[in-house]
Amino acid sequence: MFCLNNFRCMPALVCCLTLLCSLFAATQHVAAADDRPNIIVILSDDMGFSDIGCYGGEISTPVLDSLAAGGIRMTQFYNTARCCPTRGCLLTGLYPHQSGIGHMMEDRGIPQYQGNLNKSCRTIAEVLQPSGYSTYAVGKWHVTRHIDAEGPKFNWPLQRGFDRFYGTIHGAGSFWDPSSLVRDNNMISAFADPEYRPQKYYYTDAISDQAIRFVSEHAAADRKQPFFMYVAYTAAHWPMHAFPEDIAKYSGHYDGGYATIREARFRKAAELGLINADQPMSAQAEDWEKVPDKRWEAAGMEVYAAMIDRMDQGIGRLVQTLRSNGQFDNTLIMFMQDNGGCAETVGRRGNQLHPDIVRPDTPLFAPMKATDFATRGIVPDQTRDGFPVRMGRNVMPGPEDTYIAYGRGWANVSNTPFREYKHWVHEGGISTPLIAHWPAGIPARGELRTTPGHLIDIAATCRAVAGAEYPDEATPLQGVSLLPLFLEDKLQDRMIFWEHEGNRAVRSGNLKLVSKFREPWELFDLSQDRTEQNDLSARMPQERQRLEQAWQEWSESVGVAPWPLPDPVQN
Repeated sequence: MFCLNNFRCMPALVCCLTLLCSLFAATQHVAAADDRPNIIVILSDDMGFSDIGCYGGEISTPVLDSLAAGGIRMTQFYNTARCCPTRGCLLTGLYPHQSGIGHMMEDRGIPQYQGNLNKSCRTIAEVLQPSGYSTYAVGKWHVTRHIDAEGPKFNWPLQRGFDRFYGTIHGAGSFWDPSSLVRDNNMISAFADPEYRPQKYYYTDAISDQAIRFVSEHAAADRKQPFFMYVAYTAAHWPMHAFPEDIAKYSGHYDGGYATIREARFRKAAELGLINADQPMSAQAEDWEKVPDKRWEAAGMEVYAAMIDRMDQGIGRLVQTLRSNGQFDNTLIMFMQDNGGCAETVGRRGNQLHPDIVRPDTPLFAPMKATDFATRGIVPDQTRDGFPVRMGRNVMPGPEDTYIAYGRGWANVSNTPFREYKHWVHEGGISTPLIAHWPAGIPARGELRTTPGHLIDIAATCRAVAGAEYPDEATPLQGVSLLPLFLEDKLQDRMIFWEHEGNRAVRSGNLKLVSKFREPWELFDLSQDRTEQNDLSARMPQERQRLEQAWQEWSESVGVAPWPLPDPVQN
């Protein structure tokens, strides 16, 4: 039986010994009949707190909603405000700087900012694999600066504890033809892959299909050991790419503009108990009446919704596969997002290289061969069939020859009711849903957990569920296991910290001290002001000083460097 000393919050659970025996019987280290649960961690990309249905959104996410209804939802769970740091944090259970991913995928000449997972951290897969878990990863990797087919691979998934991998090593690109696509250790073209030839390639579907394949092959092999799988979707990161039939489901839905959707989401989230209806929303970012082309603007959100819808469909097929294989009841599924809604303006101002907004009748470039790797860069010049990639306000998003983000106005909607966006560490940048579903291990059905949590807790939770040993030589895990929250809404008191691009924050209890780069600290009581409207720093100078000192000590301990960082090192 799993030792009670492995849990850090036992005083709150002593009265639950009978339930604990049932709950954690699956977490024996290695038994003859290994009944430890499978673990699936699902991460979506560039989505806001209120986008999915069970967190207030109007987008159709019936599968995620059903998982929430069958488990728990956390109302105050946090990420790190950006894609790469979140992945470094999630995979290792360390703060991003401790993993070597203090910023993005460049080597800044500082160990904490080397753009590679370092040797002193351990991924969840590296911890669970020695304890008998099979380990799989699909989707976006984005924790190494080495993305070339023939370059170093020491930080590719198979070298960091995963048995199998299908996905992209780089961070963003076309959904119709993703760059840096890899199967196991080999870079491939989506159009010359003998193992996966769908009628129409779409990366979100490919991620779902490969996850289903790994689960099915694991079951077919009649393996006695459980599995851990990391599923990292790129939905709904720009560019806005989706199937016409999915876009059609949302036709006209956003023609009323930002305010009507924000208000509807606010009311629904309050009715669900996720937010306090007595606390006002943050200020609206954009004025719908001043939008010059409302049809184009609404189209961006229609495609965004379609991308999330398609992801939910894929998760549904994965869930059905688990059910068919008899794996569903004893699989812990956790869903979360890598940062808040994205206000970046990629593709919204046009393309200097190809300013013509009309698709030409014939290709302007030589078509690519099926065996050619997809074109790289933030925005590729061309599609595989030789047509230019188009951007700008008269290019309707969705098709493969378009490359457009949905913009700040809709990102503000995604982050309802919070302030700011991806990059910033105010609540809009770092608040994420967390859904945890495990029929055999979570007795709650549809309950909320208001205790704060953070991505650093995911690795600690997986380790506890698996009964795995964490190596003494590795940097100690920074998070705590969320297993006690599966039983009741209590977890040990602790401080949680953030830093990204000079944006800083620390949370202690209900108090949060936060500042933008080069701006003064602000202090908020999140129990009364989750939308960060009323700065208490002048009225509570001692608390401000206490939290500022704690943040400073933490930043020194993990190696936070002053922003802006040194220029990247060429290597």
